[in-house]
Amino acid sequence: MNFEPSQKSQDYLKRVTAFMDEHVLPIEHAVVAHNHAKNNSNDWTTWQLSEHIKPLKTKAKAAGLWNLFLPDAELAQGLTCLEYAPIAEQMGKCLFASEIFNCNAPDTGNMEVLYHFANDEQKQQWLTPLLNGDIRSVFAMTEPDVASSDATNMQATIDVDGDELILNGKKWWTTGLGHPNAQVAIFMGLSNPENDKHSQHSMVLVPLNTPGVNIKRMLSACGDFDAPYGHGEMEFNNVRVPKQNLILGLGKGFAIAQGRLGPGRIHHCMRAIGAAERCLELMIKRGLSRSAFGKPLLKLGGNLERV
Repeated sequence: MNFEPSQKSQDYLKRVTAFMDEHVLPIEHAVVAHNHAKNNSNDWTTWQLSEHIKPLKTKAKAAGLWNLFLPDAELAQGLTCLEYAPIAEQMGKCLFASEIFNCNAPDTGNMEVLYHFANDEQKQQWLTPLLNGDIRSVFAMTEPDVASSDATNMQATIDVDGDELILNGKKWWTTGLGHPNAQVAIFMGLSNPENDKHSQHSMVLVPLNTPGVNIKRMLSACGDFDAPYGHGEMEFNNVRVPKQNLILGLGKGFAIAQGRLGPGRIHHCMRAIGAAERCLELMIKRGLSRSAFGKPLLKLGGNLERV
């Protein structure tokens, strides 16, 4: 196969790289320092966004560097997943860069779900503000009491009651739940246990201010809460939403998930590669700029071999 990036992909990569060099990387330290100084507790209700983020999002949108992940030439820039991959790699070199271009997870995956599977009313209510960057969303799938790396184990339930759906269950590691602009969740739960195991689950849109949605806490990793995004634990206690909040249909959850996770896996992998490349680059710069025993650190011991 020919994996040579298209000319369009190369052009966007140059523009994103230039934008990051000029606008994003110079304020990287200030944003990270803000997140650790102002949002250093588990009380996500007090988390604040850095003042640098919103103006840069406005600049990126004005520059046409917006929603680059979506392969639609009208709503976005029309890049294919293959064309977007090296751009995601570049964004991965800075922890918050994807948000500047409205290409941050889990919103990208949720927008793809809505773009491919939602009805017109659902798109108008949720996809449009997400594409505009006005709100953020979360994906409520992983559960604490089961091995939910295999999603067929999910225990959270979706019951039909007339024109309403009733949701019950626990979810955790729900990325982005602590963000001040998070407003809606895509909830995946067991709706049709009588079906074959890949037709038992459904996805439902749930505004986070719906009665019965209880955000319990943000979970930490290596002592860090990843503010202002967070990875939350939440409970759904007899949460009632209109049946029209159901995406595509009952039992369609796994079909939707495969459509969501296909591009998402590529996006994540490429960002991770970009982060690794940045780490290596910083290590080399450090190793060449600092000396000990009359030599650059890079030439001491086995450091050069490690690089």
